[in-house]
Parts: sequence; structure tokens; C-alpha cells
Amino acid sequence: MKSQQVIFVSHGGGPLPLLGDPQHQELTMQLRQLGSRIAKPTAILVVSAHWEALQPTVTSAAQPALLYDYYGFPPESYQLTYPAPGHPQLAQQIVATLHKHGITATLDAQRGLDHGVFVPLKLMFPTAAIPVVQLSLKANLDPQQHIDLGQALADLEYENLLILGSGFSFHNMRAFFAPQTEATERRNQAFENWLKLTLTDTQLNESERQQRLIHWEQAPEARFCHPREEHLLPLLVCYGATRRAADSYQMARTLGRTAGMFIWSKR
Repeated sequence: MKSQQVIFVSHGGGPLPLLGDPQHQELTMQLRQLGSRIAKPTAILVVSAHWEALQPTVTSAAQPALLYDYYGFPPESYQLTYPAPGHPQLAQQIVATLHKHGITATLDAQRGLDHGVFVPLKLMFPTAAIPVVQLSLKANLDPQQHIDLGQALADLEYENLLILGSGFSFHNMRAFFAPQTEATERRNQAFENWLKLTLTDTQLNESERQQRLIHWEQAPEARFCHPREEHLLPLLVCYGATRRAADSYQMARTLGRTAGMFIWSKR
């Protein structure tokens, strides 16, 4: 394995972090600071919550377009740009590495980058100069298989790659638009505290950590915070790629809820 950085970010609601939304100020600030703080990567591989496929699929266009995969937002949100180049050779290398680990995978030269990719990257790396490829989730949403996917990615022979998991540690759409109460705040915090402990406690061995993540539904308030788990699974891919406790955690209040980010530094 070559030197890699691995980061999971909560990417906010649709394009709102890029539109000056006051409920995304903390998130926007943290993503900008994160991009300026970490070592500049040579290429970026993003696992976004917004792409599911029957088998892992990698974007392979040389100049990927953007997918405005949201609706009901102001006209300017459909004119956002992020002209980062793709990296067809890296895409092929990812597929070959997954095949080596017994994971069937394929390339997609047509699909563009969804908002789970371009929203955080536009804040972290605004010049759009670093090549970007995107890897889909598996549509079966199986926790173990997404950890395995990350473990396979750890074998990529690519120097100075950033693996970016882009999801949301809290993703209950109904709750986002419901009144905030002490009860819902407790439920949000209960799961976030469990997630932080699971990913950062160095007293856990990796078998224990992995079992907690595989059985995440048993965590307090798990299904309140994730009625559907697609926004959690990029974090499991990140863990699989590192197989150790995260080096740091940071929290941002977003849309009235607590959401977290996890950073694994190079080693």
C-alpha cells in the first residue's frame, strides 16, 4: 500500500453549503479549513452516498461532468461548476485492485460527479486542479461488504491518494425539517457519541471495532439517525481502508443537527 489519507465528511444538504445557507456555516468553514490543513493529494477517490450500483462502479471519464442530483433549489445551484479532471488510469487501477480481491467491479465513462462529490470538494479544493474519480456504493447496502471494499482499496499502489468518504453521520430527512426538541437532540447525540467512540477509541481492538460497525443498527437511536444507511456506508469504506481508529474527529452543527467528520492521517 502506498501513502494514503482517508477522510469521512458530512457533506450537508444538497447544494446548500455552496449557497451561503446560515445553517451550514460551521460545516462550510470546517470543510474549507480541512482542505487547507491536509497535505495536498495527487488524486482524489470519492465514495459518495449518492451513487448506488449493483456492483462497485468507478467513473472513468477524462473530463467528468456534474450531476445536479437535487431538486427545488435556486437556479444558481444548477449552474455550479467544478471542472476537475478525471483520471481514467486510476479508475482502471481501482477496478483491477478490486478484482484482485475477488470484488466484481466495472468502469463508467458516462456518469458525472454528483453533489456528494463536488459540494465538499469545491470547498476543500476550490481550484479543481486535482484529478477526481468516484466509486459507487453497492446497492445491497451490506455493511461488511463496504468494509471489505475499503480493505481492497488499501492495496491501491498509488502514491499520495486521498480517499474521501462523503455522507452524513446524521441523515433523517423528516427530522431535518421537524421542530428541534430536547428528545430529538438526545437521540441525535446518542448515536453520534456511539459513532465517535467506535471510530476513535484506541482501547477497542479492530475486531471489536469492525463488529460494532457491522452491527451498527444495534447502536442507540441508529434507525432514527439513519432510516436508510446510504449516508453512513462511505464511513465504513473509510474504516475498511484504514483498519484502525481515526486520528481525529470534528463536529459541525448542520441543519440544526450534530454531524461529524473523521480523519485518518497518513502513516
